[in-house]
Amino acid sequence: MKILVFLISFILMSSSIHAQIKTNHIAVHVSNLDKSSQFYEEILDLQEIDEPFKDGLHAWYNIGGGSALHLIEAPDVPGEISKTNHLCFSMQNMDDFISRLETTGYPFEDWPGEKGKITTRPDGVRQIYIQDPDGYWLEINDDF
Repeated sequence: MKILVFLISFILMSSSIHAQIKTNHIAVHVSNLDKSSQFYEEILDLQEIDEPFKDGLHAWYNIGGGSALHLIEAPDVPGEISKTNHLCFSMQNMDDFISRLETTGYPFEDWPGEKGKITTRPDGVRQIYIQDPDGYWLEINDDF
């Protein structure tokens, strides 16, 4: 089973019509909501927003641009987790974020998997990868 987290954005074009969509939220399947909430709040410093379900199985976080991260606690978290399927967050001050990871001992790596290293893309954007409590990969970059 693979995680299916898709960010969909496209523009339909014709000579006179331009329709556009935006990302509303990204849903992530987690095994333990409290543990995952702690990670997204303490490691990524995301701010929790109103949770409409009020059932103890969901948490919502503002990720900017009118979009939200929606955590859903449910059994049977997918077993196959690939770095290719990842969420990406851009940080305004990535150096401070990396310092915080180093201070707390939270592991990070570059794209090839070398611990404590940073990848610099051909366009100059720096990126690292971390994993959440369920092993999902998150890219953190400085393309803010």
